[in-house]
Amino acid sequence: MALINGFNSDGVVTINRVILRPEYSVEDLEERVATLCENVKTYHSETGFVGGFVCLNSGAVSNEGSTIGQAVESPMKGKEALIVTFWQSFEQHEASHRSETFQPLFKKVLELCENGNEEIAYTMLWSGKAYSPEEAKEARAAKEKYAKAA
Repeated sequence: MALINGFNSDGVVTINRVILRPEYSVEDLEERVATLCENVKTYHSETGFVGGFVCLNSGAVSNEGSTIGQAVESPMKGKEALIVTFWQSFEQHEASHRSETFQPLFKKVLELCENGNEEIAYTMLWSGKAYSPEEAKEARAAKEKYAKAA
């Protein structure tokens, strides 16, 4: 089962990194991105768009997962967001950006960006979801059984 329903393993993930200009708020970003995302869902769900999400830097820094020091809080808290979309192909993604309905809304989002915009396309190497409690129990039992055999 795919992590994102309908997203094939040969699909493309695109990531936009937005750093808000000081004169704009998170609410400005939410409003403009919601309008843009609704447009993509409406006009591109049948031409390659599979899904997506937008996330905001919460400020929390994992000291257990970071190797660059023991930061207390990210300086990008509340001003950095990632717009992540899932597409059947890169060509379909590019066609969506050339759409007449998309371009005016995209420009409104870019007005918020301190960092301009660079959208990187990635291919999937792995995706997965957590085990159910029963699956986790079975996985631990298998590890214990076969770790001793190795």
